[in-house]
Amino acid sequence: MKLLFSRLPHPLIKSQWLIAILTLYFGFVLNLSFWRFIATNLEIDGGRMALFAISLFIVNGVLFGWIFCLTVIKPIAKWLIIPFLLVSSVTNYLMWNLGVFIDADMIRNAVQTNVHEATDLITLSGCLWFLLSGIIPAILFARVRILYRPFARELLSRLLYIGVGAGVVAGFAATSYKEYVSFFRNHDQANKLVNTINYTYGIERYFHEEAQARRVFVWLDRDAHRLASARHDRHTVLIFIIGETARAANFSLQGYERDTNPRLAKENIIYFKNMTSCGTATATSLPCMFSSGGRQHFNANDAKFTQNLLDLLGAGGYDLLWQENDGGCKDVCDRAATEDMVVIGNSQYCAADYCRDDVLVNGLKSKLSAVGKDTVIFLHTMGSHGPSYYQRYPEQFKKFTPTCDTADIQNCPRQAIINTYDNTILYTDYIISSVIDLAKEFPDLKTGVMYVSDHGESLGENNVYLHGLPYAIAPEEQTHVPFLLWMSEAMKKDSRIDYACLASKEGQAFSHDNIFHSLLGLLDVTSTLYQPDKDIFRSCRTNGGHD
Repeated sequence: MKLLFSRLPHPLIKSQWLIAILTLYFGFVLNLSFWRFIATNLEIDGGRMALFAISLFIVNGVLFGWIFCLTVIKPIAKWLIIPFLLVSSVTNYLMWNLGVFIDADMIRNAVQTNVHEATDLITLSGCLWFLLSGIIPAILFARVRILYRPFARELLSRLLYIGVGAGVVAGFAATSYKEYVSFFRNHDQANKLVNTINYTYGIERYFHEEAQARRVFVWLDRDAHRLASARHDRHTVLIFIIGETARAANFSLQGYERDTNPRLAKENIIYFKNMTSCGTATATSLPCMFSSGGRQHFNANDAKFTQNLLDLLGAGGYDLLWQENDGGCKDVCDRAATEDMVVIGNSQYCAADYCRDDVLVNGLKSKLSAVGKDTVIFLHTMGSHGPSYYQRYPEQFKKFTPTCDTADIQNCPRQAIINTYDNTILYTDYIISSVIDLAKEFPDLKTGVMYVSDHGESLGENNVYLHGLPYAIAPEEQTHVPFLLWMSEAMKKDSRIDYACLASKEGQAFSHDNIFHSLLGLLDVTSTLYQPDKDIFRSCRTNGGHD
């Protein structure tokens, strides 16, 4: 065998041609499942979608070209690329023939599998596939001699390619941004089929999650407690409603020209017009608003292993209930009583994998009737979660028309998208006001209702849709969120809140950073983590609040 390999030729190939061949082979031959997924799920029904389809091929080539511009380097090229070629051949087979999607969970399955399970996957067709698409190309690559140009010319040509590629990607981003965001938001599993990148990222996430699982939980303040001076003549109940993807710009309470808040406009609420979010996506904003450090010091990996606001309220003697209707509390509610609305599955409000938010209102009256001690109830709403805005409200809230009744929002006129989104805000107005109406039915309780959205949403401004842009470049539509408060007379009196004073703060700038400290102050829980200057209510309490 060694003699056979030694007699194989050593063909010469210029580095630029090798980069092109590797780009085509990895980007297309070893990504058959990704392209099959695109062909199956992409509907080309017009010029924009045709341009999007073309851009997928070109952008894919550019990205893999960048990878090989950085890896086809004389000392490391073969040692680095051959292992990826062999592994990608195997994963290409598994995805194409077995319908596998590769992510951290699949890597975990592979690591934890036994010999019997592994050998079941070794088949004649699999071996032939591996030979033809992995071993033979690897041998050929190992035998070639790569002809590099002088260093300066080689570097310049690669920098030129990277620069031109960046311009091409930027051009497609400008012309097809909406199509990219919508398609990959609706088909987020497609990323798990991008061969080489999928298992590389999956391996990184697997080891990261394994390391995280061994972390010790950090208690920042073990001595948090209820102030002795707090009154207990009747039970306090705060209902904290967490909005999803609601932006302040489309609240008529904010000054929006459409009447999207007809019910709340009739309530005696305080609406804070200048509230900014901690992030532009739920995974960051939700745990951040319940953390003590604020946006500047927040780390999502640390947050799940660190004491948060719910822990402190529980230590202060409050019963806690988290009702989930938005796909998870991002570890915020891990140590609190939790009800998942989709799991419970009330058929009146729920479909297969989601529920409308009135499922949260249903049953709330019985929970308030059963209150036996001071309680905080968290309602995590589905709100205006896109791109399927049309599924977030019942038919009677279809006030603004025509609507975009599809998840493929790239196929809808922008005004139809806005109409549909505004209907979700109209429905949110109904949900919040319904919760307030229920709270009014219990005058023997000291009740309050607070609402704040986790982040906002782009609806086509500058051709940007949905949310999740890096905070530093995120538009105001994604960070400026609605924030409001309603209090029963009993809560105002018992908490010694000057409502007129609060009303004077409606135009003041606040952020999610204020939530943690304001709730500790409002609910009379003392903690070393409490920062008085971040407590919205402190200056409006007749006793000055607590320090």
